[in-house]
Amino acid sequence: MATSTVSRITAPALNTVRTDVALLIGRVVVGVVFIAHGWQKLVTNGMPATVDGFTAMGIPLPELSAWFTALVEVVGGAALVLGLLVPLAGLLLAVVSGGALAFVHLENGLFAADGGYELVLVLLAASLMLAGLGSGRFALDPMVFGRRRR
Repeated sequence: MATSTVSRITAPALNTVRTDVALLIGRVVVGVVFIAHGWQKLVTNGMPATVDGFTAMGIPLPELSAWFTALVEVVGGAALVLGLLVPLAGLLLAVVSGGALAFVHLENGLFAADGGYELVLVLLAASLMLAGLGSGRFALDPMVFGRRRR
């Protein structure tokens, strides 16, 4: 009896070049999106306006939350792009996305056009995925920290 390709996929298949290229593309795309959102908070809008926005949305500790969010988005996004400390960056970006989901977008429904949570949910899932899978081969993590055996 023939087995399907899907059923033959095992853990070692996660170490293929194809997987590493997919992680590279995912890291760069997600990282750029986070950098853009953090840059908007830090520079485009400015931190005073960002803090005012967080206050208006009822986010707890708005000044601390605004600075934490903006810095994690910029620095964490850059870490994803470079492939440096990806599990940590992914986890911190997931925390930021979870906060945005819970405090801002959840009550607006799914669709982003209505202020909903679809983008935030995708960013949360991607961040958790990268936190779990790591950077892949095409990144600074393996060069800086060496390859870890699983």
